Amino acid sequence: MARRSALSIRIVEGRNLPAKDITGSSDPYCIVKIDDEAIIRTATVWKTLSPFWGEEYEVQLQPGFHSISIYVMDEDALSRDDIIGKVCITRDMLAEHPKGYSGWMSLSEVDPDEEVQGEIHLRVEVLGSQGSRRLRCSVLEARDLARKDRNGASDPFVRLRYNGKTQETTVVKKSCYPRWNETFEFELAEPAEEKLCVEVWDWDLVGRNDFLGKVVFSVQGLEAAGQEEGWFRLWPDKSKPTEDERRGSLGSLQLQVKLRDETVLPSHCYQPLVQLLCQEVKLGRQDGQVHLVTLLDETTTAECRQEVAINLVKLFLGQGLVKEYLDLLFELELAKPCEPNTLFRSNSLASKSMESFLKVTGMPYLHFVLGPTIARVFEEKKYVELDPGKVEIKDVGCSGLHRVQTEGEVIEQGRQHLQSYLGELLDAIVRSAPACPPLIRAAFRQLFQRVGERFPQHQVGLWRGTVWGQTGTSPGDSALWVWSVGSPLGQAAAPATGASLFVGLSHAGRDPHVCSPPPRWSQHAKFVAVTSFLCLRFFSPAVMSPKLFQLRAAHADARTSRTLLLLAKAIQLVGNMEPAAGRAKETWLSPLLPALQQGTARMRDFITRLVGTEEGEGEGRPLGPPPAVVKEGLLLVHKTRGKVPLLAAAAGKKLHFCLTGESLSFGKSPGAEVRACWGGRGGGSGVALTPSVCACPFHQRIGAIALGDILAAEKVEEKSFGSSHVMQVVYMATGGQQETAYLQCKCVNELNQWLSALRKACGNNPRVLRSYHPGVFRGDKWSCCHQRDRTGLGCDRTRHGVTLQDWSDPLDPTVEAQRLFQHLQGLRSTLRDKYWELLEPEEAQNGRRGEDAALPEGLSRLLAVLGDLERCHRRAQPPAPAPALLQLQT
Repeated sequence: MARRSALSIRIVEGRNLPAKDITGSSDPYCIVKIDDEAIIRTATVWKTLSPFWGEEYEVQLQPGFHSISIYVMDEDALSRDDIIGKVCITRDMLAEHPKGYSGWMSLSEVDPDEEVQGEIHLRVEVLGSQGSRRLRCSVLEARDLARKDRNGASDPFVRLRYNGKTQETTVVKKSCYPRWNETFEFELAEPAEEKLCVEVWDWDLVGRNDFLGKVVFSVQGLEAAGQEEGWFRLWPDKSKPTEDERRGSLGSLQLQVKLRDETVLPSHCYQPLVQLLCQEVKLGRQDGQVHLVTLLDETTTAECRQEVAINLVKLFLGQGLVKEYLDLLFELELAKPCEPNTLFRSNSLASKSMESFLKVTGMPYLHFVLGPTIARVFEEKKYVELDPGKVEIKDVGCSGLHRVQTEGEVIEQGRQHLQSYLGELLDAIVRSAPACPPLIRAAFRQLFQRVGERFPQHQVGLWRGTVWGQTGTSPGDSALWVWSVGSPLGQAAAPATGASLFVGLSHAGRDPHVCSPPPRWSQHAKFVAVTSFLCLRFFSPAVMSPKLFQLRAAHADARTSRTLLLLAKAIQLVGNMEPAAGRAKETWLSPLLPALQQGTARMRDFITRLVGTEEGEGEGRPLGPPPAVVKEGLLLVHKTRGKVPLLAAAAGKKLHFCLTGESLSFGKSPGAEVRACWGGRGGGSGVALTPSVCACPFHQRIGAIALGDILAAEKVEEKSFGSSHVMQVVYMATGGQQETAYLQCKCVNELNQWLSALRKACGNNPRVLRSYHPGVFRGDKWSCCHQRDRTGLGCDRTRHGVTLQDWSDPLDPTVEAQRLFQHLQGLRSTLRDKYWELLEPEEAQNGRRGEDAALPEGLSRLLAVLGDLERCHRRAQPPAPAPALLQLQT
């Protein structure tokens, strides 16, 4: 059994931020700190006071975290970044919103006395007998104190105040992990109503000392306990009056934050639930019966459907039934009354599951297809505009011969650029059929076949004609209609606008007759079903927002964003398989129409090849990166005075590191230009294999650390190497001695991504450390805590449980089953009611609706399984803690 906390954070946008630059604007970004540790940095949005980020993250945390702080910063190229303001959300605030908090929060000014962090180790006891009692406090050590000095450290000392008397410890220079081991005594006041205040300060030679936090004890509780020892969190000084004059004047943030505290039982407890869901999927759709998946779809709210879809997809991926699950969703969706031009356009469970399936299994494929074109758009920064209402007229020509471009020239130039990008992207898509993962091809093949069976001879026609006796019209009216072959005319006919197809209507109940010019029938419902997911829900959103799909490290500027938006719109029109239909709404797209029509034909051929390629077949090997690679990239190896045999020769150099399911390997950097290689054969796929799987000299690795030998992956103090983006990998060397490699990343996001990947990969290693040194051993002592024993116990706790969720994370069916249980548990009564509601009216009238009414076997078993799991959770709950003897006054 494991207890874990998962925090979902979505930073949407900001508004009314103050200007920090002389230009009257700001360059804002956000830093997310959890218990004062920086976990996330958003991209910078340049030159705006109302930035939009739209970035979302999920962080796995230690269960005992206290608060989340989101700082809004202004990036400066030549000086230290400015702090605009912050938002602080405590754990108690999130507990009041079990479904998550969503809304605007005003930024508050950052008070240095409130920016405290860390813990202090104390032993407090009451000594003596009645009449001569003493209060003794032993100040042992502290950890992770705030850095107040320019050298990246502090000079901490402790001040104790009780009953009007004050005592202080010695000052420990240049340390955020000080050790004092000093004891102080006070005469105990009668009655013991006074409080003991323990304050930590940073000593400064010039100027006032900086406050680092405090702990306040209730002595009355100590009298009953006699002695209390432990680590106590430092709190800010709340005794000062708060000033809210500037609250609101610093702007606000729109946030969506949800905390999920989970108790994950042993995997065997979830087997009945998993087996039931698998049996329901294998059973498939039964005529005249309400399927369990239908009940789940109908009872899940729109806000929860995306999360439930991800849980189901990952669960069935782990069970090897994801194809069958998606096929069942397709069949259930197509069994509803539907029109082919609106298939899978809603946010149903089928649409959300397929979308999640593509992200979970297809992100490497997406990067392979879109990566080169997206990189080219960012590098070239061409001006692309087709809308005459948004065209910016520019001066062209050489010095002294300037002339103003006409609107037509600007649009034509933009059309050429956009057509070039679109052509390159379509080339990549068309060539990628054999590179598409077999599981995705199989899912699209099932979808293609299901839609083809549902609409075997479907033809969509648009025509203008004369109306005879249609509802809501008068005989002789002229109207534009949509008609479906194989459907009754009265059911399928509907007014439409903007068509160039002409068909004359005969009397009601008869077939229409073709007039001049002849209609163009569109027989592509099954093609549109595939492109509605592949283009509209996968390719197009990634083109529009490459940062959110990890295609770029930063958001695009305004010009590049407009180019990406037009390119995404072009992909949508190609995916709709009817480029001409887009002209009715946006006529300025007409110059692009020939390219769109050609793209539609190519997309149709691509879909035909995609769904016609069976698993195990294909034209060559897959072109995506090897699935065993978890993370790779260039890292700088820092020099240390200690000898690290494995990396001694690489100290001070950048190496290409590659984390796989077996080891962390490293070799010489492939350089800026990636060479084509398949196991030493160049010129094939255009994708370089990693050192761990490639034997060619170009990618030959220097060495590797087995995952079983990695003991910890943690951050390093900024003062150690003058950078806050350094991590340490503690591992067991071949000789049995413990060694540490110090590796520098380029930013806080890359640092946390590497730490997350390493922690997940080594999560089951029984030898992982529980403590570590955040500094380095220089000379004869550790820089963090000044210990002289190099092999001594670490001065800070390791954070193995703090990780960032990623689409490439390994599947954990137990966690997915627990989250599905939590969701279904809240739907127990709703599932029963929805079942009776979905029954045929005559069956519902004949049946008994109530607690004793007969339910189908699947639903009855589900309710029983949920009841069993609920009892398991009740038994697993820890006993209620004893009342706290020490009260922290905040």
